[in-house]
Amino acid sequence: MATTNFQSVDEYIASFPAELQTILQRVRETIHGVVPGAGEKIGYQMPTITLDGTSLLHFSGWKKHLAIYPIPPVDGELATAIEPYRSGEGTLKFPLAQPIPYELIARIAEAFVASRAAE
Repeated sequence: MATTNFQSVDEYIASFPAELQTILQRVRETIHGVVPGAGEKIGYQMPTITLDGTSLLHFSGWKKHLAIYPIPPVDGELATAIEPYRSGEGTLKFPLAQPIPYELIARIAEAFVASRAAE
């Protein structure tokens, strides 16, 4: 990353090497594809997906992994599916050395929407 004061998600993604840009862009598209009416902004200097004007989830790129924060309320099969990616209380880390599970990321985003609807 060349800068740490990003003005847009596009600027954030562009600060990474080309291969990681592709992954981050696909994560962005995956989340937007399952979150009706999603918006986006930079929050905590990382891409933040919003719903109804409030933050829903964040994602970020790192040297060796991609991360999503926080972890939505999950149970059952989804809880089991995300367990290998848990890192700390509120972070999911997806190693870049392994295929990125975009379908799982979509399910995580859907869980965020469901938890927001239940509030």
